[in-house]
Amino acid sequence: MKKKRFFLVLLLALFVVISGCSNQTTDKKKEDKVVQNKDLILATTTSTQDSGLLDILQPLFEEESGYKVKTIAVGTGQALEMGKKGEADVLLVHAPAAEMELMDSGDAINRKRVMYNDFIIIGPSSDPAGIKGLDVKQAFEKIAAANATFISRGDDSGTHKKELAIWKSINVDPKAADNYLETGQGMGPTLNVTVEKLGYTLTDRATFLAQEKNLKDLTLLVEGDEDLLNIYHVMQVNPEKHDKVNSEGAKAFVEFLIDEETQQVIEDFGKEEFGQSLFFKYTE
Repeated sequence: MKKKRFFLVLLLALFVVISGCSNQTTDKKKEDKVVQNKDLILATTTSTQDSGLLDILQPLFEEESGYKVKTIAVGTGQALEMGKKGEADVLLVHAPAAEMELMDSGDAINRKRVMYNDFIIIGPSSDPAGIKGLDVKQAFEKIAAANATFISRGDDSGTHKKELAIWKSINVDPKAADNYLETGQGMGPTLNVTVEKLGYTLTDRATFLAQEKNLKDLTLLVEGDEDLLNIYHVMQVNPEKHDKVNSEGAKAFVEFLIDEETQQVIEDFGKEEFGQSLFFKYTE
């Protein structure tokens, strides 16, 4: 009888051990799955990074949500192309017409307006083309007439798209000019080339203010034109067309950006250091 009881106790102990190991394995698999789904790829315009805004928003989102964000800062055109190919989970960009093409193709969903600032024209303090205080079209016309040096991003970014639209609106082909230079780079490097060449360029206000102290002899010459409004949207890459995207993480990021508390963080960004907001909240 004692032997029988001993074997029963032994079998029970073995069952507990095996069951525990099985549960640990199952729990480990679940844990691994959760960890894998916590990776989120954000494709965004360089201005959100060069201005320093993402340095504030990204840690807040990661702490609040548990997701780990990998940010790829490129021109808006490249960011949208990544969305089209399913190479990113969520996009933060500023080229409305191009964004709508992605929405219409079904490659992106859940597009929300996040914030806005504006584009400005900067150039040498001496202003050789005489554009200070003009509206944007008049300024571009005078730059072209003077054959003044103009530095373009030339990278299919939202800023580059806006610049090309302005040239088109005044029927000027800028590439025909001797002093039209394309960097093929982001706003930060393009501003540095503008300093080196003492030329004019179109930039978003946020990046200009964030880097103004390094932009010797360059000053803000044209601003406030209605055509220079710069609106940013966030959108998810469509999981029905791209099944490898992290749709839950992307949705969480969209909701985070349009949340009232985040919107206030965006509005307050830059006020202490620059005396003005670099971006303004603009939810739908």
